[in-house]
Amino acid sequence: MTLWTAADAARNAAAELAGGGLQHAFRCLLQLLDDYQRALTTDGVPAGAELFATAPSETGDVRVDAALAGLAEHLARRDGWRPPTWAFDQNRYAKPWWFVSGLKSWHATAIVESPLAFRKRGVFITESALTRV
Repeated sequence: MTLWTAADAARNAAAELAGGGLQHAFRCLLQLLDDYQRALTTDGVPAGAELFATAPSETGDVRVDAALAGLAEHLARRDGWRPPTWAFDQNRYAKPWWFVSGLKSWHATAIVESPLAFRKRGVFITESALTRV
């Protein structure tokens, strides 16, 4: 089984965006997260970090690009590897802010619960958004 890299996730997210699916594009990042977890489990941290080594192309939506950069930095800090330099590109910060949940009732929760790597890029998710089973 081939694991998705950040570049694969961006390419697939761009295709989803072309069809008008912002939420489907975010699911591409969750697939990357699943594959990262699989790499960690089977081959360790270096294999997981390698999935983020190649800079992904921009997806066509800065919100998705910011979320992908936030995911890279968040995982790197959490698991002890150096975040990729592409994650700090100024084109990977969402303006205006993006609340991944479209439900306004979740916005306050997302502001509080979003990991720092996401918040500083203007992407707000709930704590459970990165919980995978």
